[in-house]
Amino acid sequence: MERIGIASDHAGFELKEFVRVLLDKRDVPYIDYGTYTTESVNYADYGHKLAEAIERGEVARGIAICGSGNGINMTLNRHAAVRSALCWNEEIVTLARQHNDANVLALPGRFLSIDLAEKMVDAFFNTPFEGGRHQTRIDSIAIQKS
Repeated sequence: MERIGIASDHAGFELKEFVRVLLDKRDVPYIDYGTYTTESVNYADYGHKLAEAIERGEVARGIAICGSGNGINMTLNRHAAVRSALCWNEEIVTLARQHNDANVLALPGRFLSIDLAEKMVDAFFNTPFEGGRHQTRIDSIAIQKS
């Protein structure tokens, strides 16, 4: 399986630690870009680390977590190689993969149960991109420079 990256701020740390255990159980190789404690940090610092790893090809996809999921998601999406999807249930994850070929799953750490998070991570890894008309739409995301 492809190597993935994980990252969080302090508010997402506990859920990130659960995701690490989950990935270990499933023998999914990963790199943890931090944070490594619950001490207050800036989500952007860790979002950029994950995004830059995707840009370098160090990891293929990622899971990012902050309190609401919004801040780290916004940070990740500043990078051209990233299509981060803020998701709050399995259906949104499935659609983000099928229609948007999301390569980062952004999770709201303060608003998800462990059981739901596990189902969402599984959906992220097990849902293929449909391509076709969806690829055309993805190709139009980049800002056209004149």
